Amino acid sequence: MKDLDDIPQVMAELGQAARAASAELAFAAPEVKTKALNAAADAIWAKRAEIIAANKKDMAFGADKGLSPAMMDRLKLTEDRIADIRDGLKLVAAQKDPVGDVIAQWDMPSGLNIRRVRTPLGVVGVIYESRPNVTADAGALCLKSGNAVILRGGSESFHSSTAIHGCLVDGLKAAGLPETAIQLVPTRDRAAVSEMLTMTDFIDVIVPRGGKGLVGLVQREARVPVFAHLEGICHLYIDAKADPAMAVELALNAKTRRTGICGAMECLLVDRAFYDAHGPLVVDALVKAGVEVRADGDLAQVDGTVAAEAGDFGKEFLDMICAAKIVDGVDEAIAHIRTYGSNHTDGIVTDDQKTANRFFERLDSAILMHNASTQFADGGEFGMGAEIGIATGKMHARGPVGAEQLTSFKYLVEGKGTVRG
Repeated sequence: MKDLDDIPQVMAELGQAARAASAELAFAAPEVKTKALNAAADAIWAKRAEIIAANKKDMAFGADKGLSPAMMDRLKLTEDRIADIRDGLKLVAAQKDPVGDVIAQWDMPSGLNIRRVRTPLGVVGVIYESRPNVTADAGALCLKSGNAVILRGGSESFHSSTAIHGCLVDGLKAAGLPETAIQLVPTRDRAAVSEMLTMTDFIDVIVPRGGKGLVGLVQREARVPVFAHLEGICHLYIDAKADPAMAVELALNAKTRRTGICGAMECLLVDRAFYDAHGPLVVDALVKAGVEVRADGDLAQVDGTVAAEAGDFGKEFLDMICAAKIVDGVDEAIAHIRTYGSNHTDGIVTDDQKTANRFFERLDSAILMHNASTQFADGGEFGMGAEIGIATGKMHARGPVGAEQLTSFKYLVEGKGTVRG
């Protein structure tokens, strides 16, 4: 692959190599894939200084582009974050291999025995922005599930992703697997994205992971099936029967722990009965923590808030900003979330299980939380080791997409000379 200006040719070569690698990965032994992932994890740690040096180039690039502090935080790699990447790879390595799992099995009166078993999707294309750790997460999960993958990271994380990808290739080599099982698009040229979206001969599914602009582009232009990872317009509803201290702690964590991730709270809904009993307790805590609270109605009178505009509801800020509103009961909270949410993650704080059940039953977000921070919307926190994204659609995969969600199934039918009458 020499001429990086010939994008169609570059992508065709990647696609052909991925398709060939996927045929081998489909029957690779679980212990071989595990060896590759553990070796990649060791390489990540051994080369952490190189990765941090590469990341410094990306941080300089991001600063020149004027990325927000939250986006710069998503981009930044520290030794602790590299340790998390290493540990994530080892967690995926230690998981049960999903390929070949028998999902169901039954016998028919005809004498046939039928098994439905998990099988890889084939070739996965992952298009993502900013976060270089996605390179490791996506590569690991696709390998574990027997899929080849073509990774197209954001232009701002180009150097970091390249360094991490090199470690994944080291793991493949150590296990004797095709080096082309995990490939990284070697150019920042946006034409590569458009090319990926139409590569129906080579790619079986596209996973976009990024902002509204990226996901919208993919959904409009893709000819390949898409697992949509839409915006994280996450809501936290403080019910009338919420514990005040818990409400404050969860709201602060949901908004401020890391503002640039898709599980960050973007809208606070406060029940009027809670507000009447406890005043602007939760809003005051957010303002004191440095959050710009764009408030509606009575909350706009609270010191330190600013008046919300219509566009502030249904907006993913990815910053120390959130919208806030008082609602009259759980049903109004549900109606607001149905109108402005993105079906990603929404939470309720309440000591009333009946109200929590109503919230769970009547909302259809991919993830619903009761008395827990929305920041737990993460495959690692769900015990998946890592995730390739949070799928907000309803077809095939939903919520955190781990190794198991990157498989389809096939039917294995056995007879004894069985013929159909």
